[in-house]
Amino acid sequence: MRVLIINTTERIGGAAIAANRLMEALKDNGIKAKMLVRNKQTDQVTVVPLKKSWRRIWQFTWERIVIWAANGFKRENLFAVDIANMGTDITSLPEFRQADVIHLHWINQGMLSLGDIRRIIDSGKPVVWTMHDMWPFTGICHYSGSCEKYTGECHNCELLIKSHKHDLSSRVYRKKEKLYAGANITFVACSHWLEAMAKKSSLLSGQTILSIPNAINTNLFRPRAKKFAREKLNLPLDKKLLLFSSMKITDKRKGIEYLIEACKLLSRDYPECSSKIGVVVMGKHSDQYDALFPFPTYKIDYVSNEKELVNIYNAVDLYVTPSLQDNLPNTIVEAMACGIPCVGFNVGGIPQMIDHLHNGYVAQYRSAEDLANGIYWTLTEGDYETLSDAAYRKAVTTYSESIVAGQYIRIYNQITGNHA
Repeated sequence: MRVLIINTTERIGGAAIAANRLMEALKDNGIKAKMLVRNKQTDQVTVVPLKKSWRRIWQFTWERIVIWAANGFKRENLFAVDIANMGTDITSLPEFRQADVIHLHWINQGMLSLGDIRRIIDSGKPVVWTMHDMWPFTGICHYSGSCEKYTGECHNCELLIKSHKHDLSSRVYRKKEKLYAGANITFVACSHWLEAMAKKSSLLSGQTILSIPNAINTNLFRPRAKKFAREKLNLPLDKKLLLFSSMKITDKRKGIEYLIEACKLLSRDYPECSSKIGVVVMGKHSDQYDALFPFPTYKIDYVSNEKELVNIYNAVDLYVTPSLQDNLPNTIVEAMACGIPCVGFNVGGIPQMIDHLHNGYVAQYRSAEDLANGIYWTLTEGDYETLSDAAYRKAVTTYSESIVAGQYIRIYNQITGNHA
């Protein structure tokens, strides 16, 4: 069987990493999988980029201009929404013609337009669409926050400064209604939370919606010697190290302010922590938050090399993700596979991953105080070795490549009529 995975980028962003890992997992399980991308970052032969052209740059730019104009020529939320008005017709490419299944992932920012998706549907090839956020079933947003207009029909969008009943979100919503009418698409959410959200949307009424988590290579991401990892990264051997990571640290959705506040509370309520705890901050612009933590900080720029990531996870004692909106973060799976307990807010797919007081701590949403409680409990009051073992076991039994690939292969066989 031949599967063509489609994602805007090869390695940049959580969806790209998840799609790439799925491709490798499928290949290891007997599927001839390729990945079609707009932007290629490696020399992997099974990843095929679209031909570079000025038209691609214009497609991306024009979409932003339309959103910018609809938003009263303000930059606010310019990249929080997408309208898929521009893209590339891929149906004539040899990779498309050879594929038995077309597997969409994150296809925004000029990769595919709604019209391009219609052409894929009209080709008659079975389509699977893995949803990494809410965009496939909302008008234009990737995360709706507290807004539930998508359950009926989007309008008066909270992310548009000049919103009204027939605004951009409403117009795109109606286009998606026409796109999905009679379409044979199997939608897959990466978390039970996203699956539940998708089933509430009138856009996907009557569609098949399933939930399969992202895969991880547990032969690569696994526990290793902490002392060796710290020495390799020049990190202190005598501290309990917390890790916070984000591709862009300044992204408000990732919630670093809550971690800073939690650390201040720990320093105030447990003065002994001041000499024992350090914070590793990984991502772009990490230096901007240096002076705000009450504990020593150790900055690492954004890392995409997976072998380097394994060392970083194994060098720390705890992964903290105060994310305010998230689906099924790859970072939690990566940390757990390395035997690192996690602490995060009760939001999105995070409580599906972190089993409270079993392999980490699920804190009350937006509560820096409970986030501090979780950090302190995990490092001092919980049985750390038991937490670590439980984190590793869950990663292996739930997110390993063979398990996730097997779930997708069953879907492929079903929609292609291959019952072997």
